[in-house]
Amino acid sequence: MKEFYLKYKNFIQNLTDLPPLFFRLILSYGFFEPALKKLNNIDSIAQWFASMNYPFPTLNAYLAGITEFSGSILLLLGLGTRLISLPLMFVMLVAIFTVHLGNGFAAGNNGFEIPLYYLLMLFSLTVSGAGKFSLDHVLGKKIGAK
Repeated sequence: MKEFYLKYKNFIQNLTDLPPLFFRLILSYGFFEPALKKLNNIDSIAQWFASMNYPFPTLNAYLAGITEFSGSILLLLGLGTRLISLPLMFVMLVAIFTVHLGNGFAAGNNGFEIPLYYLLMLFSLTVSGAGKFSLDHVLGKKIGAK
């Protein structure tokens, strides 16, 4: 049993760079379409933000759309992952507290479930980095950073 466990542990340790890759890919996909919707319909998004009493609704509509769009591209590439994760986490916190929290947890009721999952994945990427399958890793090796 001990031998089986050690083989299993060694096998699993070889997979440590897959979760950050999977998180980056699903987050990139998840942010891309909402970003395009925001950027292609800024006036409606700004009106919606104004209806929720966001300060500077047009500016915040642009900031949210640009953050989500650039975030989806950077996460896909694994470039600046720890940096872009921070503003994306902020976007998720704002979404949770202003749109989703009042609807409870369940995603089916427009609750905070999905933005919470995104927030937790982004936090994981902030702490652990983009992983081996990323431009962050390639560039880090070139400059001698980990």
